Amino acid sequence: MEDLGAKVSYLALPVGIRVYDVDSVPVGVVEHVLTDEPKDIFHGIIVAPSGPDQSHRFAHREQIADLYERGVVLSVPGAEMREPGEDPPAAVVEEAAHRPVQADLRRVWQRLSRPR
Repeated sequence: MEDLGAKVSYLALPVGIRVYDVDSVPVGVVEHVLTDEPKDIFHGIIVAPSGPDQSHRFAHREQIADLYERGVVLSVPGAEMREPGEDPPAAVVEEAAHRPVQADLRRVWQRLSRPR
């Protein structure tokens, strides 16, 4: 596995960084960080797959070992990640991603709301 850099808070986790399972196998990239910002709760991440024939996956915070500047390490094998539809907050984000205007707004909001 590559050097992942320093540990970071979920608040500073960049979209697009690689996600590795417990065996250091790449399983995709971070597409969305699920949070409840007013309550300061990290819910998990939506992972865009590494292969074109695979579907998005959801890693709950309990399945995440560490967050780094350049990668996320899971505490489980990649096969144990759930479909986003199996988790209510993840399902809402996944559904919005399929609506063009909302997807564009979501991407703009992510760029504007990330700490620099």
